[in-house]
Amino acid sequence: MRALVDRAMQVLSFDKQGKTRTFFRAIKKCFHVELARRRRHRSRATVIGITGSSAKTTTSELLAFILEPEGRVHKQTKGNTFKPLVRGLRRLSRDADYAVIEVAAGGKSGVAAMAALLKPDIAVVTLVADEHRSIFRGAEAVAIEKQWLVQSLPLAGVAMLNADDPRVMAMAKASMARTVTFGRGDTADYRATDIKAAFPSRLALQLRWQGGAVVLRTRFVAEHFWLPVAAAAATALELGIDPDHVSERIACFEPLFDRFSVLEVPGGPAFLIDTNKAPLHSLNLAFDALKKADVPHKRAIVGQISDYVGKADKTYRAVYQNARAAADEVIFVGENAHRARASDQDRDSGRFHEMRSVRKAADHIKATLRPNELILIKGSGNLHLERIALALTQDVQCWQDQCGQVKNCISCGKYGIPFERHAEVRKAEKRAQRWWRRLLGMKGSPNVHKREAGG
Repeated sequence: MRALVDRAMQVLSFDKQGKTRTFFRAIKKCFHVELARRRRHRSRATVIGITGSSAKTTTSELLAFILEPEGRVHKQTKGNTFKPLVRGLRRLSRDADYAVIEVAAGGKSGVAAMAALLKPDIAVVTLVADEHRSIFRGAEAVAIEKQWLVQSLPLAGVAMLNADDPRVMAMAKASMARTVTFGRGDTADYRATDIKAAFPSRLALQLRWQGGAVVLRTRFVAEHFWLPVAAAAATALELGIDPDHVSERIACFEPLFDRFSVLEVPGGPAFLIDTNKAPLHSLNLAFDALKKADVPHKRAIVGQISDYVGKADKTYRAVYQNARAAADEVIFVGENAHRARASDQDRDSGRFHEMRSVRKAADHIKATLRPNELILIKGSGNLHLERIALALTQDVQCWQDQCGQVKNCISCGKYGIPFERHAEVRKAEKRAQRWWRRLLGMKGSPNVHKREAGG
């Protein structure tokens, strides 16, 4: 600390270009990182880092849900880059039993920095796919980035790896820690079999391992969710959690709102909402779930697609053909809707609709909805397509096509307020938060430092 202060004084003595504020921000950042590192070192928690191109958030949330009755769980998901990790570790309790942390590749060497600070006891890798193309330019580079989490394991650690993904399995060579695998193939230590899901029926599967087997019944509606279920269950079993407890907790877990959850409208349609992100590799998984659904009428609403190789026109045209094979009607929404290149026959018959705005798509669904139909909503989070479904049960007033918010409309909570008033509402919320902090600080000031010192 003394060295930091001396360096600060040295820099301030020669600061003639208005860089004082930037310097103090750097000092503050270093201080927070050091505090997070000490909190991690002092905690007795078993730290579980979870990464992958997809399924990491659901795996993290599900694993934390399984572990909660077994001890104190520190959970950090969604806020999965370096800065939120520092903030989260600063709050890590000394007597926490488990810490379940999601780790994302926010940029090159981002996972390396997070892994060095996190120092996980267990590293879980779900899968590797082509993502963040502007940064990594291919799945091989993504695999190298994700591998840092496995490399950071201690000798007594455990690498939980997807046996079905060759890029993930190659990570086993990067560490001397023990490797445990999960997957559908015969070579997996925890093998998922008898995987079945067809809406309205929910996903069920059997997980087999050398010590036994357990049937896992879930509330997910798509077969591809076997992956986070198997990953979370296998990790919990490796931690010594009773198989019956694992099965009971998984059966109670509700899917996350914008990750293939179900919103059923009384007397109307049911929606499959998958609007968090839409890398190309995930589109056919969603269409497959729609195709297998046992319902009289199906529609697919598709927004912006991310992380694909090649020209946009070719990609959107191929996606339309796949959606068309799964649904009776396909609606493309957003500035790329015209790239579907649907035939005049599909347009004239109502098989295809092109909607440039989310509100127009919502109005179209309202005007044409049918009871007992199933509507898949799939797209990147920037358009917030979930409002199409919310509009049938809520008074949606915010119809800005791209509001800049990363979180979904439920988490934001301002969908019932016109977008023009959002800035005003946020300012009022911040003022209220400041007053609450001051009030709580006044009430608890004698004991604040004691609580912090105790971790």
